[in-house]
Amino acid sequence: MARTRSKGAAGTAGASADKKVAKPAVSVYTLSAESDNPPKLFSLPRTASPSARIATLQHPRYSRPTRYLVCPKAGFFEFTQICPPKSAPRSWLIQPASTTPNTNNNNDQPPIDTQITQSPALHVATPFDPLFLLLPALLCTASPPTKRMFLSADDHLDTLPDPSRHLGELLASCPATRALVETRLAAVCDVVQAGDENMYRVSEAKLLAEMLRKARRMAEHGEGTGGGLPPSMEERFVRRELEAPVLGVRVARGRDGNVAAAPAAAGEGTGGGSGSSTPGEESAETQSSVSSVETTASSASAVSAVSTAATSVADDDGVGAGEVASAMKASEEVVKLQRLRVAFNFICSSYVAPAIAQMLQENLAKATDQVDFKPLDEYLARLAKLRQEATAARSGEFSRKRAVDEEEDDRAEKRRKKEAEEKAKKASMSRGVKELMKVNTSGMKKMSDFFKKKT
Repeated sequence: MARTRSKGAAGTAGASADKKVAKPAVSVYTLSAESDNPPKLFSLPRTASPSARIATLQHPRYSRPTRYLVCPKAGFFEFTQICPPKSAPRSWLIQPASTTPNTNNNNDQPPIDTQITQSPALHVATPFDPLFLLLPALLCTASPPTKRMFLSADDHLDTLPDPSRHLGELLASCPATRALVETRLAAVCDVVQAGDENMYRVSEAKLLAEMLRKARRMAEHGEGTGGGLPPSMEERFVRRELEAPVLGVRVARGRDGNVAAAPAAAGEGTGGGSGSSTPGEESAETQSSVSSVETTASSASAVSAVSTAATSVADDDGVGAGEVASAMKASEEVVKLQRLRVAFNFICSSYVAPAIAQMLQENLAKATDQVDFKPLDEYLARLAKLRQEATAARSGEFSRKRAVDEEEDDRAEKRRKKEAEEKAKKASMSRGVKELMKVNTSGMKKMSDFFKKKT
């Protein structure tokens, strides 16, 4: 039977034919050429005002042009570059906050307002003290040194190298920035008033006190408040520098009755504490600990493998089968002094010229009224002596072990030569001699018995 098409179906087909066919969505875009000056990402502080500017100033440490963020309200900021390792490539997809239509678009493609930058670096603005920028002008490092005079703020600033003349323009156009610079000048200078103008002359005592204040704030914030020294600096320059070597072996018995040998602190055999031992007692304790290492050959390799230790080995139940402790332990005062010295050296090596940093180091050694590093120096001297003794003990143990190994090698060499000679001798025997050697002569007399003297 022939198929028939209904009127409704015919009307629908006619309506669809009249409709205009919709164009497919455009999925191919033409990218613009790569820019020679790609955009960079900056993370600016929230307190920065719209009048903040990026200025090119002379770096106080490396004497090269460096960009800083200068804000009349928030102050000075330096840019710290944060970049992932090259082994993990990254990129940024940048899209402006407000999109504007592209009027230059001549084709039917929609405008593209986003950008991709290949550099994964992020420049973070961190607070910066403008005092470091003023130090090259305040402290003349010329040779021979000239006498320091009271000068106005403009006279001091005129001696600063200004590669792009940004600092002079900022101070001339922004009274708030100029007031901040003069305040930092007064913090480290002796000030006298000449008419309506203040005159400044640097004071090394005030400068050292200001640097110590910065170092103390940096070091104290690292004692559990979440700031201060980074964990890597704390581990590398504080804990490792103050750790003492392990010099003895102590046998301990656990709860199950098993005996375990573990390196122990030198000085525990005499009953004295590691932190309160005097230099004379420490020397005696060191000798006894070294002798224990020499007489314990079975655990010498384990002791020599562990150079320093500051933890304890314990069972899950809290009963230690053997404790590992250092030969002496630094007191809390010594740790704080070491942390303060590390912070002071970091500030000097990052933001102060080498000649000025050396002057600050010398003044710090003399300023015992502000901070006394004598306990730290005494501890480091004893620690250096103890490390030398530990190194000598390990080298002596290695030499003895090397001697034993050489004796074993000599015996093995002799045994090998003897076996080689016997093998060569057997190879040179005739067949008849070899057959005679197989004969059982247990009940037969020897040939020498027939030639004995008769009695």
